[in-house]
Amino acid sequence: MIEISRRPYAYRTSHRLDELEFVQPDGTQLKLLLKDLRRSELGPARRVKPRLVHNPRREVEAYRVLADANLGTPICHNSGKHWLLLEKVQGVELWQVGELATWVDVARWLAAFHDHFASKPPSSVALLDYDAPFFRLWPERARRRHPELRRVLSRYDRVIKLLISQRRTLIHGEFYASNILVAGSRIAPVDWEMAGMGPGVLDLAALLSGWGDSERTAIAAGYGDVSSEVLSAAQLHLALQWLGWSADWTPPPEHARDWLVEALAAAERLGL
Repeated sequence: MIEISRRPYAYRTSHRLDELEFVQPDGTQLKLLLKDLRRSELGPARRVKPRLVHNPRREVEAYRVLADANLGTPICHNSGKHWLLLEKVQGVELWQVGELATWVDVARWLAAFHDHFASKPPSSVALLDYDAPFFRLWPERARRRHPELRRVLSRYDRVIKLLISQRRTLIHGEFYASNILVAGSRIAPVDWEMAGMGPGVLDLAALLSGWGDSERTAIAAGYGDVSSEVLSAAQLHLALQWLGWSADWTPPPEHARDWLVEALAAAERLGL
């Protein structure tokens, strides 16, 4: 008889996450994670996550798309309309890794991931569409809360044109170091709640967050040739998205940077 235990996972992010342990009669153990994607199970994030980006079907669909890609992402053992039963990857979050070479390896993985889905684009209404209307949402939201951005954002069409001119592929949408597990040579991004079709440079910009210029250059080189102009456009969008997320929202510690300063710096690099 298989024994099953269930307990809240200590490292949950926004949605409810439970750890399931299966113990077979011979003592063999299997640990999985059960993620509840309903908005009612968002916890404190429920009052600050914009409804316009919440879709409980999106991450389920993302794992369906990822299943056959053989890229090292967590195995989805089962799923329902609003839940996922996922492999518990025995790895460490990238932000805890100090060796720059590992970050470069992650950038190489990201390039291979984008190449794969650029040539085999998935089709799903559940995935976000990182298109011009989506990019236009965030300047207005950010401007309402930060009037000092008004001058910069008056010329934001240039940023949108740069982003939508890039090759479209499947993107993670929140490719920050806290969402990337490293297990030896395996790279396993988790939390695909913002997955969609759009310019891959958005994922690269998220990966580079928090590093100095020389380190950013080294990591970006692992990804491949990306113009500084396009990268700055992506960095500006990410900063505005954080700034426009919610009036009551405070970034979690791993994302606690001065996003207003980041936005103004990216705008200056673009000459806005």
